[in-house]
Amino acid sequence: SIGLPHSALTSKPSPSERHKPTLSAMGACLSLARCRGIADKVGSHKGRLRLGGRLPPDMGSRLTLVFPYPTLTEIRPMGRTLILDTSRPHESMDAYLAEPSGTPKGGIVVIQEIFGVNAHIRSVADRFAAEGYVAIAPALFDPVQKGVELGYDQEGMQKGSKLIAELGLLRPMQDTDIAARLIADQYKVKVGTVGYCWGGTVAVLAALRLGLPSSSYYGSRNVPFLPEPAKANVIFHFGERDHSIPPEMVEKHRELKPEMDTWVYPADHGFNCDARASYDEPSAKLAWERTLAFFARELK
Repeated sequence: SIGLPHSALTSKPSPSERHKPTLSAMGACLSLARCRGIADKVGSHKGRLRLGGRLPPDMGSRLTLVFPYPTLTEIRPMGRTLILDTSRPHESMDAYLAEPSGTPKGGIVVIQEIFGVNAHIRSVADRFAAEGYVAIAPALFDPVQKGVELGYDQEGMQKGSKLIAELGLLRPMQDTDIAARLIADQYKVKVGTVGYCWGGTVAVLAALRLGLPSSSYYGSRNVPFLPEPAKANVIFHFGERDHSIPPEMVEKHRELKPEMDTWVYPADHGFNCDARASYDEPSAKLAWERTLAFFARELK
């Protein structure tokens, strides 16, 4: 086992983290051991866990761990932030990692909306961890701006729209691949992706081009890519009241990818996000159940 340096684990806790139980680093190593390369190469950088370098042993440190809870209202943060090296010079990428309490049944890359890796996206990763998956949410905006967490208001919408216009789709797809390979290599599991809004299209590209089974929620930029041959399956989720994705666009998914499931719910855009006014609990619950069944089948 390894030791965890005090400097890597003593950053100021967020309000949501202040009441989490703690375990000694000796016990924490048992959890981190499943992540082999991560556990062997954890270092400190502004209170986050960093890939790269080796550590001197220090078994006196403490690491916060939270074990999974069964329902959305009971889910509590169980993850931590890593810093991933990219293939681009002088550039790294943060990623939120949430682990299950037992042996992982698979890996999920959680692909953000245009609002960054905010509290909602981290909670989605936590929910997948509670279902037995290793979940990682890479901060895909990092190449253009670090630490983006936007609200679901007009200001957040405008800021996020500018960021995705600057970023494009190629780099997010590449960074999704980096995150997926990390999970596959370190946990020895099959990996899929789930993406929302803008991230829903990144998830589609991950399936078509990278071979990662994906659950795509209300991706309004999907259609131009649908003629491409698919290397993995996709399950599509749309809201029938989503004006950004009219029925004819939804129908294109059925026409061009008839072998894949395309579901429409009595809901609006963003129906899965409980931080948005458009949240629709019955639709979100059904889409969640279908997504879990999809990954149980595709990642076994």
